Amino acid sequence: MTTYEEALSWIHGRLQLGIKPGLKRMEWLMEKMKHPERRLRAVHIGGTNGKGSTVAMMRSILEKAGYEVGTFTSPYIEQFNERISINGQPISDEAIVELTAMIKPLAEELEKTELGGPSEFEVITAMALYYFAYTRPVDIVLFEVGLGGRLDSTNVIQPLLSVITTIGMDHMQFLGDTLEDIAFEKAGIIKNGAPVVTGVKQEAALGVIKGRAKEVRSPVYQLGEQFKADWQTSMPQGEVFHFQSVFANLKDLMTGLNGLHQTDNAAVAVMSILYLRTFYAFLVEEEHIRSGLQSAKWPGRMEYVSEQPTILLDGAHNPEGMRALAASLAERFPSKNITALFSGMKDKDLKEMTELLEKTANHIVFTTFEFPRAAKKKDFAPFLTTHQWEEDWQGFIQKFQQTADENEVLVVTGSLYFISEVKRFIKEA
Repeated sequence: MTTYEEALSWIHGRLQLGIKPGLKRMEWLMEKMKHPERRLRAVHIGGTNGKGSTVAMMRSILEKAGYEVGTFTSPYIEQFNERISINGQPISDEAIVELTAMIKPLAEELEKTELGGPSEFEVITAMALYYFAYTRPVDIVLFEVGLGGRLDSTNVIQPLLSVITTIGMDHMQFLGDTLEDIAFEKAGIIKNGAPVVTGVKQEAALGVIKGRAKEVRSPVYQLGEQFKADWQTSMPQGEVFHFQSVFANLKDLMTGLNGLHQTDNAAVAVMSILYLRTFYAFLVEEEHIRSGLQSAKWPGRMEYVSEQPTILLDGAHNPEGMRALAASLAERFPSKNITALFSGMKDKDLKEMTELLEKTANHIVFTTFEFPRAAKKKDFAPFLTTHQWEEDWQGFIQKFQQTADENEVLVVTGSLYFISEVKRFIKEA
């Protein structure tokens, strides 16, 4: 293993093993790697939507306060290395090569056991744990859950704090087909005595989260109870809100991320930071919270990539995300002519997502892209009597750039993998 290309090829080759829920392989790897997960001060962030945005805001606040912050996130938008970052800077190609050379023999040894070889995500998770524990120790690591929580490979960590952003109907083939089932999987990241901060609003899901917290004697800080976010207005870049909590009250906070839902994500991030300040002596002042929130960026979430004409990218890859996008578009562009270019995965609820988009978009254009699970024309067939199909999405975007007037808005939405492709195309163009 001598080159970055070889390393990436080997890592991505693990994709053929699919998703493998369970912690036995990770526990085996942790034992062989001298338990890097025990050397970290970490926050564990799960939920259906809002994980990445919450990580970005927490990281930005802690960075403003002078801390070195490691993050583990997925998927990536522009570069694989983004998944393991310090203060927002992806790790180097050389570090990827070194980590892959370390993990590959272990993966091959594990493959010979009854547990079977580790999946791609398990390999990347193990690499991140080792990197932040031994290669490049940091002050704190923010670990984003990959899928679910209880059986996710990141769940080997013992966090200072667990965060559950939202609960929605997604990944039902793995997590169950009711809110309670999904909440049970998400709540699996709550550990003995470590508190949970949550932005979940559905009573059924909250009941499950509180039940798990009671079992393991973990305090619960719930949006709408121990802390609140009162949205005020949308700005050209970001949202303004008042924050109230048992720890502090802060007026006129502004997010650097667009979308009404980012107010809730920001409140969850601020509450989590205040908990770390109160109980773990993190030296974070009000000015760090204000400036950190405002400077936080997270690609592919109501992200403007062109102002003339207006083009924005939003990875609304499930009904909950699409509902949030529709509400934000209605608030930000009440009198604009909105065109939505949409490509999603065929295993998602395309019907509900389309119906939500119809509430705001004047025109919906469906397309596809090169990805094994991407929906094709036949998957969108039920909607093509009233909406448009476009095979050449690159040409469609270019034509919009050339012909759109100031009253028109293009929102590119759906799968984050599609958003990644579009962002790369626009950047190169």
